[in-house]
Amino acid sequence: MDDLSSRKANVKRVIKLILFYILFILINIGLNRLCGVLHIPLFLDNVGTLLAAIWGGFLPGIVVGYLTNIINASSSPDTAFYSVISVLIALCASFFAEKGFYKKFWKALITIPAYAFCGGFIGSILTYLIYGFGMGEGISAPFALKLLESGKVNVFSAQLISDISIDIIDKAIVVIIVYIIIKIVPQKFVSSLAMTGWKQRALKKEEIKETGKIEVPKIKLRTEIVIIIGILMIMVAVATSSISYVLYHKFAVEQYTYTAKNVASLVASTIDADRVNAYLEEGGDKSQDYIDTKLRLERIMASSPYIEYIYVYQILPDGCHVVFDLDTETLEGAKTGELVAFEEAFDEYIPLLLSGQQIEPIESNDTYGWLLSYYIPVYDSQHKCVCYACADINMNDVTLSGIRFITKVTALFIGFFIFILAFCMWHLQYHLTYPINAMTYAARKFAYNSEEALETSVERLNSLNIKTGDEIETLYDSLAKTISDTVGYIEDVSQKGEQIANMQTGLIYILADLVESRDKCTGDHVKKTAAYVKLILELLKENNLYPDIVDDEYIKDVCNSAPLHDVGKIKVSDIILNKPARLTDEEFVEMKKHTTAGKEIIESAMNLTGGESGYLKEALNLATYHHEKWDGTGYPMGMKGEEIPLSARIMAVSDVFDALVSTRSYKKPFSFEEAMNIIKEGSGTHFDPIIADVFVANADRALVIAEEHKRTIG
Repeated sequence: MDDLSSRKANVKRVIKLILFYILFILINIGLNRLCGVLHIPLFLDNVGTLLAAIWGGFLPGIVVGYLTNIINASSSPDTAFYSVISVLIALCASFFAEKGFYKKFWKALITIPAYAFCGGFIGSILTYLIYGFGMGEGISAPFALKLLESGKVNVFSAQLISDISIDIIDKAIVVIIVYIIIKIVPQKFVSSLAMTGWKQRALKKEEIKETGKIEVPKIKLRTEIVIIIGILMIMVAVATSSISYVLYHKFAVEQYTYTAKNVASLVASTIDADRVNAYLEEGGDKSQDYIDTKLRLERIMASSPYIEYIYVYQILPDGCHVVFDLDTETLEGAKTGELVAFEEAFDEYIPLLLSGQQIEPIESNDTYGWLLSYYIPVYDSQHKCVCYACADINMNDVTLSGIRFITKVTALFIGFFIFILAFCMWHLQYHLTYPINAMTYAARKFAYNSEEALETSVERLNSLNIKTGDEIETLYDSLAKTISDTVGYIEDVSQKGEQIANMQTGLIYILADLVESRDKCTGDHVKKTAAYVKLILELLKENNLYPDIVDDEYIKDVCNSAPLHDVGKIKVSDIILNKPARLTDEEFVEMKKHTTAGKEIIESAMNLTGGESGYLKEALNLATYHHEKWDGTGYPMGMKGEEIPLSARIMAVSDVFDALVSTRSYKKPFSFEEAMNIIKEGSGTHFDPIIADVFVANADRALVIAEEHKRTIG
């Protein structure tokens, strides 16, 4: 039921978006047509495009802009070629919206030059190319003509200046209209117009920003795919455009050849072949029929804009004898009877021309420019070729037409290319980039340091709910399952590790108790010293002392290993260990050996475990150096100051303090205050002054431990 409701909601949302994007297209078309009806020299055909791009994103903006031009092309076909301009404006609008340019009026005004550049500058160049390097058409043409008439600028500059000037005004009005609409329409309503395609839980802006920061070794997958698509489309475009241009050029030449042939044939049929020799002898327009024929030829020339020259030559070995040669706007025709030399391009055809045969169309680029010439023999009543009727077409027109054609094809392709590329980027963003980045971010943020962190990490991954319906979803499901299984395994290992740690701690205390049971003087010494060690470590952390060493892991290792500080006593003789009186010098030397003996025992344990675990390392330090003194007078190494490991310096205070307040067979216990005074007096000589001072400063907390153990023993 939930899935059905979700699908219905999505369908309604899609319909709503489509309706509003249609509305934006109608706004574009409506405002543009209104300007035309009111004869306002503006376009105003980008208001809907900007609104779609600002509210919906780059893809809706491109769709609205592109379709606006395609629909307008039904009444004005050339409008389709300007779709690339609308697409570029949509991209600019979406970029400015993302950067927050439409939140303040003065920032919105900054966007006008960018739109004017797209519509004015790029649009002007497009117009200049499409209309054949002449004065363009449209609303900017009158202004351009006035600039041209001033004589200060050329055709291109006049068109460019007029287009940019009008476009700045146009885009300024568009931006102002858009800004007003943005401020009027409620933000809650606007937020529903964003075109999204989530295939997972919708990410918040902060999450998108964070996931977007993920670095990749070389190039992002979406960028790589877009580049591949772009290269393929460019290759297709180049191939298609090249083939189209070749075919167009071939077709144009064929059409021009056909036109030249028809015109030449018409000229041939107009001439009275039996009068040609008379025209040459008379020298031109001395007869009425010559004048009438020339007038008919001039009308033929005027009937086709593609014809550059029309002339009639009698071909003789000495050259071309002019029968008719019509004047043009730029060139006066040769007089009847005048001799014209053969052009180099005609050399190979001279024998055929002299024999009165038909020749193929000739393409030349000589004295009179790049021309396509068509010669048709004219026969008299005796079937003798007396002259040739000729029509020349300026081939520069083919080139200009080709440029116009390729410009139109390119403009159409670029607009469509950006349209398709934008859709691909949008699709990749929601079906590839967001899901992969979200999974990567969740995996990298996965924390194993606590049960709560594990639960949060698993929830972060599971909450993505990726449903792309392809390999990405399969990857997500596999990752989620793997993580879930791993967490279960970690929890199991953690439980077993905790059991092993408890067993290890228990074994340590059992071992310490075994050692302690041989020393009938020490009582509950192991447990009490361990408690004082823990207290000192907590005080150091609370007061931020030795912060580079004292952390939770260090405190745990030292506390776990503290009971082993006297493990070396297991090798000391019972006689010495339990002597009810003070030891002799020789006996004390033997007693001091418990430090090196403890070192050997711990080292043996480390060799058996195959490494230096944290607690064994500290156990080694405690067992070996807990009788070292700050001033270097201790044993077994005579180390001093911070040469002594921190854990051993802590144990020195704990060990001595407990010995002072405890009953021994050879002494009575000192009072708590007396013991604290002795620790204080030993600061800087026997003990690390920092440790001794912080311990003495917190005597009340030490007293709690002492009283606690006194009650336990009692």
